[in-house]
Amino acid sequence: MGSYDGIHRGHHIILTSLVSHSNALGIPSVLITFNPHPRHVLDKKSKKLPLLMSMDEKLKIFENIGLDYVYIMSFTKKVADTGANKFLQNYVMPFFQPKFIMVGYDHHFGKNREGNPDFLKKFCSKQSIELNIISPISDDGHNFSSTRIRKLLEEGFVRRANFELGSIYGFQAKVIRGSGRGKNLDFPTANIIPIQNNQIMPKCGVYFIRGRIIGQHMFGMCNFGVRPTFKESDLVMEIHFFDYISDDFYGQEIRVEFLERIRDEKKFPSPEKLIEQLKIDKQVCLDLKGKYE
Repeated sequence: MGSYDGIHRGHHIILTSLVSHSNALGIPSVLITFNPHPRHVLDKKSKKLPLLMSMDEKLKIFENIGLDYVYIMSFTKKVADTGANKFLQNYVMPFFQPKFIMVGYDHHFGKNREGNPDFLKKFCSKQSIELNIISPISDDGHNFSSTRIRKLLEEGFVRRANFELGSIYGFQAKVIRGSGRGKNLDFPTANIIPIQNNQIMPKCGVYFIRGRIIGQHMFGMCNFGVRPTFKESDLVMEIHFFDYISDDFYGQEIRVEFLERIRDEKKFPSPEKLIEQLKIDKQVCLDLKGKYE
């Protein structure tokens, strides 16, 4: 059970172990996850927790891992107010009759997070259910977690975030109308906005990216920021593809993946100086292409 936002290396260990155990025991593997994210129901702040992955992205990963069933539970205040024992007795035991439960070392569920590993040990012992608690998965002294990966992205450490995710951070986006200034700079761009609400965004700056649009995979560079050279203030994400295939992507859906952060956003004294820097940025990105082809 869990939210599984940003299915990272630690999650992969748990889920692949779950599939292996289910195969060995000859019984189905089941994951219970929640929609919306519990924090979006429990937090009273108007600004919701930014998310790493959409449900569709997570379901594709679950399928690739080999899970037999994924049960998406509607998370409501009623569910949030249900105690751990009642949650298992009402929502889990009657429908799944579990013979084996596997959770991470820091997994909590039920009202006031009372359903912790110690609680599960007692519950499973009474119900004759085998329990496996997965130890923390770490690298360089850091435990893998969705919270840590969000922090890495917000601070611009996209390569490290990708390592801890075990995949490339990215999202589905829609191409919208822009100012058209990129064409005048000889760097035509597609302006994009995320399709998913509450999508986590990386730190402002220039990135080497990989995109997929109209069935084609392309490399490019992305600027995310306020375009200070032109005295603007609204956050804009715009992408320049190196092999530009169309004069108009407007309305298209695009997948963008952030490979490496190149530099901070800067204010240049003139458009000409900006163009000089964009040429340098492009060459830096082209030099990195070989790592990802």
